[in-house]
Amino acid sequence: MKKIALITALSLTLLIGAESTQFTMSEADKAMYAEMLENNPADIFIADGGEVFDEKIGEEALAKYLGVSEEALPKYIAGFPRYVKNLDMVVGLDQVMQDIVTKKGEKPFKLKSADMFAMLGYVKSLANDEKINIDVEADEHIKAAYALGSKTYNNPRGGRGLACLSCHSKATVGMMLRTQVLPNLGNVKAAATWPAYRMTKSSLRSLQRRFQGCMKNALQAVIPIGSKEMVALEVYVTNMAKDKEIAIPGLKR
Repeated sequence: MKKIALITALSLTLLIGAESTQFTMSEADKAMYAEMLENNPADIFIADGGEVFDEKIGEEALAKYLGVSEEALPKYIAGFPRYVKNLDMVVGLDQVMQDIVTKKGEKPFKLKSADMFAMLGYVKSLANDEKINIDVEADEHIKAAYALGSKTYNNPRGGRGLACLSCHSKATVGMMLRTQVLPNLGNVKAAATWPAYRMTKSSLRSLQRRFQGCMKNALQAVIPIGSKEMVALEVYVTNMAKDKEIAIPGLKR
C-alpha cells in the first residue's frame, strides 16, 4: 500500500513539474487578476459581513465574550485559532460568533454559509496590519491542536495517497498544478490573507473552505469545517505565517 501511495505521489510530482501551456495562466486571466488586485470584489462581501456582524453581535459583545477590551480586540483576533474558555476548546472566530448568537437565543449561521464567510472576513479584517501572534505553546489545548494539525498536514491519506505536504514541500514549491504555482503557505501568508475572493469560484471563502477544496481534489475524505481536525489544521498553517501582517480580504486564483 505504501509503495502504491509513493508511486501516485511521484506521478503527481512529475505532472506538476511538466512545462506545458496547459498549466499556464492565460493572458486574459492574468489581466483579470491584475485588475481585481486594484478592485477586489471581496470588499463588497466584507462590507455586507460587517453589517450582519453589527446587527447580530457587535465589537463590544465580541470583546466581552473573549474577555478583552475593545482596544485590545484587533491584536487578540490576530492570535486565532486559540483556546476559548467559554467553549473549552481551540476554535476559530466563526465558532465564537456562532456561540455568541446561540447564547442570545437566535439561530446562528452555518459555518459553511456565505453569510458566515462574510462575517468572518469582516471580523478578521479588524486585525488588518496586526501581525499574526498565534502561540502554539500557550496551553495544553493549543499544543494538542498543533500536534493534530501537524499530523493532518503531513500524513498521506485518501485515494491518491497525498498529504498537504505533497504539494507544499520544499521539493514541490514553485511547480505548477492546474495553472497555479504551488506556494510555501507561510511565505504567501495563507493564514493572513483568508478569507479571500476566489476568482474561479466568484465568491468569498475561508481558509478552512479552501482546505476542503484541496481535500476533494486529492480524493481525501473531506474534513468538516469547525471540526477538531480542521481547526487543528488551521492552527498548524497559521503558525507558518506567524509575525506576518494580516491583510483581509485576500485575492486568490
